[in-house]
Amino acid sequence: MIIREAKEEELSFIRMQRVKAYREHERSVNEEHWQGLKQAISSEIDADEKVEVIVAEIDGQIVGSVVLFPPKMDVYEGLVTELDNPEIRMLAVDPDVRGRGVAKALIQKCIEKAKNAGHQAIGLHTGDFMHQAIALYQRLGFERQPSADFEPANDGVIVKAFRLTL
Repeated sequence: MIIREAKEEELSFIRMQRVKAYREHERSVNEEHWQGLKQAISSEIDADEKVEVIVAEIDGQIVGSVVLFPPKMDVYEGLVTELDNPEIRMLAVDPDVRGRGVAKALIQKCIEKAKNAGHQAIGLHTGDFMHQAIALYQRLGFERQPSADFEPANDGVIVKAFRLTL
C-alpha cells in the first residue's frame, strides 16, 4: 500500500469514491441529512490550497482517501468554534478493500504530518451513527471531546468530536 498526496486531477474520482464509501450510512439517517452529508463529502472544499488530500493506493488504484485541514480553518461552516489543531475529515475507504488497514494507514499519515508540523494535537468529527469509524478512532487513542460536538441538521444526529494529544 502506498500513502501519498492526491493529484489535482484525481479529486473528482476521490469525491465520487467518498460518496460510494459513505453510502452504507444512507439508511442510518433521514433523507435530508443524507443529502447534506453527500453534498459535504463531494464538495470542492478539498481543493483549497490550505488542505491536504491524502490517498491510499493499492496496485496502482486509489482505494481510500482522507482530508487534513489546518488549524484555524472554518472546517464546519460556523458550526464549531475555530479549532487550534489540524482536523481529519472525509476519511473514506472503498468498500471492496475494507479490513486491509487502509483507514488506519491514512489516519496514521495525518497524525505523522501533524506531529512533524509541531502540533500538540489532532482532531476529527464523525457522525454518531458511524460506529466502526468511532471504534477505530478510539483504538488509535482518540478521546471524546463532547464540548465540540454539534448537530448540523437539527434532526437528532450528533457529530461527535474526538481529539488525540500528540
